[in-house]
Amino acid sequence: MINDFSERMQYLEEKFAFQEQTVDALNEMILDQQKQLNELEELLVKLQQILSSNMQQITDEQDPPPPHY
Repeated sequence: MINDFSERMQYLEEKFAFQEQTVDALNEMILDQQKQLNELEELLVKLQQILSSNMQQITDEQDPPPPHY
């Protein structure tokens, strides 16, 4: 019985260690993805500013409509 308990305890410790490694790996992935998300959000804001600026230039540079007869 003691041997059975020892084996069960060892099995649980191994499972716990594996789960702990998995949680650490997943946490690292989440941190990396959050960093990428933050960088993409910053890039999106910059692109929106550039697009807005370019649209304003386009509307400012348009020729006035020709006079009607």
